[in-house]
Amino acid sequence: MATSASATPTKAKRKLALVMGIGKYQNIVALSNPENDADDMTSELKSIGFTVTKALHLTRDNMDSVLEEFKKSIQQSDMVLFYFAGHGVQWKEQNYLLPADIPNVSGIDLNEKAINAQRFLDDLNDRKPFVTIFLLDCCRTSYHTTFQIDVQNAKTEESKLAGFKEMQGAGALIAFACAPGIPAIDTATGQVQRNGLFTKYLLRHIKTPNEDIRMILSVVRKEVRQDSKSRQIPFVSDGLLEKNIYLCDQPRRPTNVHN
Repeated sequence: MATSASATPTKAKRKLALVMGIGKYQNIVALSNPENDADDMTSELKSIGFTVTKALHLTRDNMDSVLEEFKKSIQQSDMVLFYFAGHGVQWKEQNYLLPADIPNVSGIDLNEKAINAQRFLDDLNDRKPFVTIFLLDCCRTSYHTTFQIDVQNAKTEESKLAGFKEMQGAGALIAFACAPGIPAIDTATGQVQRNGLFTKYLLRHIKTPNEDIRMILSVVRKEVRQDSKSRQIPFVSDGLLEKNIYLCDQPRRPTNVHN
């Protein structure tokens, strides 16, 4: 008598991804990896069935437009993935993604000049997708050393910029390149490489077939920690409501059991 393998997990209707890479900053230190990161992530996601929108080096206005168009494209029960590589900062307990034309001036209001990451995540979840995967490779060391934005009332504690704080969302998985408040490094050795450290290992494992995204990120966390000698440890906030979220799902062969 033959029996089939365990039941296939519930699947999303479509797989949609928005991939952003911003490195050519006009007024603050440029980043060398984000364009490569976005190019490579786009290629890998397309190879496992995602419909991908890629956007590079966007200004704030262009960023707004791309985010809005992507949000509108989402249908209920889609699998939604958002990937961002570039500068990101925390201010007043909120995380912001920085566009290419972010000014380096005193008194800047990030609500006007940058993108509130939690607000965008909430907007995506309002579309009722199957799941939302948020991958943020944007807490790099360079802005701590050469990027000094004076954000309104610079003498107050609340105005200080720091690494990203934890984010949450029901039905969403948010992965940061490093733990909240800790800057990331591009490589363990300091040598120039094609990708940031987090993205390097994410690209290595994201196509693993029939592997839950939580397990993929667990492996990525371990390898980034080893490579960086514990100087960088990716952080995951898991609000997923579904089990077995496969980015790369492939048919399983039935298991024959002979009595």
